[in-house]
Amino acid sequence: MHLYRKTIILFGLVMPVLIAAAVCGVGFMLRSKMIASFEHKQNTYNTFEQTRLAGHDIETQIIRQRQFLDLWKEQLSQETASAIATNLRKISEQLPSKEIQQTSFERPNSSSGFGSASAQKSSQLHIAFRGTYRTMQRAFLELETRMPQLQLQDLRIDPISNQASLLNFQVTYTAWEY
Repeated sequence: MHLYRKTIILFGLVMPVLIAAAVCGVGFMLRSKMIASFEHKQNTYNTFEQTRLAGHDIETQIIRQRQFLDLWKEQLSQETASAIATNLRKISEQLPSKEIQQTSFERPNSSSGFGSASAQKSSQLHIAFRGTYRTMQRAFLELETRMPQLQLQDLRIDPISNQASLLNFQVTYTAWEY
């Protein structure tokens, strides 16, 4: 019986323990890979859901703004100088005539300012006014509200020597076109 003791211990105890340990090790390794794969897929799904919900929110906002998109396209497709002249006339009618007077309206042929640095079509406009500060502030606010494609490039305010309440305003706008 002494002769087979080593063989019995080796094949009866050690080998089954080693095989069981290898099977358990492989099982744990497969389990950890499955858990990692599940977590990765769960994170991917959560990211997809967040992206889908964000896209749905954006679509909802766009649907609410769609009515304004046509208005903005129409407004941008109008000839800029005539649109500004029309809007300035409407604004001037609402304000006291003694406090606002348009003195100049020029549309230079050369492209300069912000528009020259962009591929987007634009035109430049120089407008001069005489008026009170508060009235001109309201007029500029109203003009820029009605025409959001205008970008103020230069504003110069000078006092008039013989009239204390009136100021000279020289404004340069870049008007972005469609």
